[in-house]
Amino acid sequence: MSILVVGSVALDSLETPFGSATDAVGGSAVHFSAAASLFAPVQVVGVIGDDYPSEQLAFLEDREVDLSGIETVPGESFRWAGRYTHDLSSPETLETRLGVFAEFHPRIPAEFRSPEFLFLGNIDPRLQLEVLEQVQSTRLVACDTMNYWIEGSRDDLMTLLGRVDLLMANDGEIRQLAGQANLVSATRWVQEHGPSRVVVKKGEHGAILFHDEEIFFVPGYPLENLNDPTGAGDSFAGGFLGSLHGSGELTDGALRRAAVFGSALGSFAVEDFGVRRLARLSREEVADRVRELRHMTQFELH
Repeated sequence: MSILVVGSVALDSLETPFGSATDAVGGSAVHFSAAASLFAPVQVVGVIGDDYPSEQLAFLEDREVDLSGIETVPGESFRWAGRYTHDLSSPETLETRLGVFAEFHPRIPAEFRSPEFLFLGNIDPRLQLEVLEQVQSTRLVACDTMNYWIEGSRDDLMTLLGRVDLLMANDGEIRQLAGQANLVSATRWVQEHGPSRVVVKKGEHGAILFHDEEIFFVPGYPLENLNDPTGAGDSFAGGFLGSLHGSGELTDGALRRAAVFGSALGSFAVEDFGVRRLARLSREEVADRVRELRHMTQFELH
């Protein structure tokens, strides 16, 4: 059984205080797959233009990621350009060119329609609902969203929330969605409207997992080498679902471990531009970082 991801396949041009990159392969589906493929088989659905440097996705094929669900259509690929200041949590968008992504409607191949897990990347909730209409069975549905959809497509998003098991969003988005300032109260509101599990992403400060009545906090890994935060959240999601797939369980313990693996993968993603660090990452390096996170957070009660 595999993990199916439906999301953007993009080219990102970035400026940060630490360097820059032009037309780096990215997008939610690519970052997610680069992380999740270290642990589980992954199938990808997306769209690219005929200008996309597909050879740069060869590392995913080497990990046996099935890219056959990515359509290539005439036109320009989705491009995003942004600039980060030392506040790496808030990029300034310099340019967005949707290209062929503007007309994207996910078409799920027949052999992709019964995945173990489904991850709906940060795209229009109407498209996320289109995916759910095509998927025949899955053990867990997870989705991401953003403030743009919360504000502009709220009705569709609320319909979606009633059909997913896990929502991943940052703390500001959770508060915006619930209309509540208190993060715990806001997350409980989200749980009451659909997903029993919510991951609240807090950037460099880690993430909080809400599972039924349980709460678990995982810190962000403290880094000295940080270049590009783009895609860190999708890499977290890939590490999370990849670990969960590998465990074969949906218990509280498995979810907590998944959050730690998500934090580790998110930290690796930001060490280089685009998916360069994830492309050369090994499972042994991930295991070492998870052990470090465990060591950093262990303490004894006397």
